[in-house]
Amino acid sequence: MRFKAFEKTIQEINKLSLPGLDIQLQMAPPFREQLLERYKEERKSAKLAAVLSLFYPSVEGETRMVLIVRKSYKGVHSAQVGFPGGKPEPEDCSKEATALRETFEEIGVSSDKITVLRELSSLYIPPSNFLVAPFLGIAESPLTFTLQESEVETILEVPLTEFLNKKSEVFSEVLTAEGSIYNVPAFKLSGRIVWGATAMMLIEIKTMINQVLKK
Repeated sequence: MRFKAFEKTIQEINKLSLPGLDIQLQMAPPFREQLLERYKEERKSAKLAAVLSLFYPSVEGETRMVLIVRKSYKGVHSAQVGFPGGKPEPEDCSKEATALRETFEEIGVSSDKITVLRELSSLYIPPSNFLVAPFLGIAESPLTFTLQESEVETILEVPLTEFLNKKSEVFSEVLTAEGSIYNVPAFKLSGRIVWGATAMMLIEIKTMINQVLKK
């Protein structure tokens, strides 16, 4: 989809109600309820984080969405696909400020290039005990990315048309951090499987974009 048309239409997203958990659960792993029960006490003191879903034009003027592939490390989100984002720092004045700062640190896109359209539904992630606030933003010009080599392995520049295609929603076997294999709902984007919390946030974004495009 041409970015100029997308940019004009996506402004309407602020008029929508957030689909929230009802939609997010469409992409929830089958073991999520077990994890929520296991982390019931920890959740009361969940750590905060914020991420940014960023759309922008390619050099050819087509709409893209950026995702990151995290480095392999000894942790629950090792090598997973996600949004740029992370924990707040003392200098952050808001959750939105955290998402923008982390986006600059992880992929080198400064806040002056980004217009944040709205905050989306927060999501609790049991394995890491984070309550994540996602934000939706756009950049009006093609982007050049500079990766934070200590945390980001590579980026995925996902065409909007691929993201919105129903065929991008799949089921895939994944290996959890605990060593178990599950068949989970996921997105297949740019050849990568995106599941878990990121997929749950993506399905809300996809639902809302489809709503404004159909108006």
